[in-house]
Amino acid sequence: MDLRIHTTVLPHDDPDASLAFYRDILGFEVRGDVGQGKMRWITVGPVGQPDVSLLLAPPAVDHGISEDERRTIAEMMAKGTYGWILLATGDLDSAFEKLQSSTAEVVQEPTLQPYGVRDCAFRDPAGNLVRIQEVRDAG
Repeated sequence: MDLRIHTTVLPHDDPDASLAFYRDILGFEVRGDVGQGKMRWITVGPVGQPDVSLLLAPPAVDHGISEDERRTIAEMMAKGTYGWILLATGDLDSAFEKLQSSTAEVVQEPTLQPYGVRDCAFRDPAGNLVRIQEVRDAG
């Protein structure tokens, strides 16, 4: 089987704030923006990686989701425990400095984890956890 990750999804509750975070702060390019108001599906992705996308979507809009489930999703988003993404960079300190000087909420400064990964963490405007790992070329 030849499978690869094409798109992953994170919820948003303010499409303009999420767009500003992923486009203006993280530097992702906008690949699509459909809908209107809070009901927008925005596709962004890292420049130079056209085969990898992130869909920012309104949460809990599926007709099969109950009101209790919608309430739970809203509560989890408010706590920052609903969605998360793991990004990677070769220069964690520079990425952290750029994000720290923005409006992004710092969750964790660059730290060498006990399991050997050096990373940091932020929250996007919807409360999603954005972890950034430092990766080095094996050269």
